[in-house]
Amino acid sequence: MAIVIYHNPDCGTSRNTLEMIRASGVEPVVIEYVKEGWTKPQLLGLFAAADLTPRSALRISKTPAEELGLTDPSVSDEALLTAMVENPILVNRPIVCTRKGTRLCRPSETVFEILEASELNSFTKEDGEVVSADR
Repeated sequence: MAIVIYHNPDCGTSRNTLEMIRASGVEPVVIEYVKEGWTKPQLLGLFAAADLTPRSALRISKTPAEELGLTDPSVSDEALLTAMVENPILVNRPIVCTRKGTRLCRPSETVFEILEASELNSFTKEDGEVVSADR
């Protein structure tokens, strides 16, 4: 099974996660979800696999979530999903799928949990922070 990353190249966490996967020796399938968009079934499948809810996957920072009223706890999962399909940036990122599982990789070093054992024991992020697989 290939590794798939739902990626936003404008996001430092997403860029770091992508480079960590590459540093492990794998070239993943990169889906720029802001360009490609989402479907409800796709989101439901990813959220189920990653043990997320639409609410826990909602990105608030640097998105229109607040102005759309989506941060109100009374907003239903169905309404959140509809908004995520209409505004793909509302989904937190990156989401990575591997044979070992699916994770929302925030922080980026969460990807270590689902990578196969490799020579990648540590990684230096864009900001100079060094993270390791044994955290």
